[in-house]
Amino acid sequence: MEEDFLKLSQTFKAMRSVVRVPALDPKYKIAVLASKQDHCLVDLLHGWQDGRLPVDITCVISNHHRASNTHVIRFLERHGIPYHCLSTTKEEKREGEILELVQNTDFLVLARYMQILSRNFLRSYGNDIINIHHGLLPSFKGSHPSKQAFEAGVKLIGATSHFVTEELDEGPIIEQMVERVSHKDNLQSFVQKSENLEKQCLRSAIRSYCELRVLPYEEKKTVVF
Repeated sequence: MEEDFLKLSQTFKAMRSVVRVPALDPKYKIAVLASKQDHCLVDLLHGWQDGRLPVDITCVISNHHRASNTHVIRFLERHGIPYHCLSTTKEEKREGEILELVQNTDFLVLARYMQILSRNFLRSYGNDIINIHHGLLPSFKGSHPSKQAFEAGVKLIGATSHFVTEELDEGPIIEQMVERVSHKDNLQSFVQKSENLEKQCLRSAIRSYCELRVLPYEEKKTVVF
């Protein structure tokens, strides 16, 4: 049987994988990376707390300082989740320190982490990284996509959760969500709708991934069932 499966795997260029049973196997260990904006991070923390997300959060890493009296810090302290503030510059991304902190995780989540991870970091870490992009990829890439979309007068806004690859915002898409907007929306309501989509989209992508319902194929595609 093993020889037959080996022949089949060679025919279809298949990779060996480990089958997990989500209801029985230990939860995935993840680290969450975030910057200044809290909405995706807070949503993940509450999703973990009430059991909607089948993960264990080992730590939160941020390049933004949060005061001890903020909601996020109080939540993390109450639940014993370490918070690491690693201030970054253009010259020093402190990726070596991040790698040390996440070495025992199964995958990483970028909850609006506004730093580009280098090729060396991605190769050294080796596991999957899930990102949330506040826009409907492949449109409105880069910074301020909500402002770009608002100025373009779009009628649908969206959010995209995807795997991180060496090409910026080009990784296989896991989940996308959309919402209708109109001329009645100002930039503030536009951004609020966008942030709500980001939270839902990232949460859905993580849940699908943990339930083994995401199958990457070719280079930039996934099947989600």
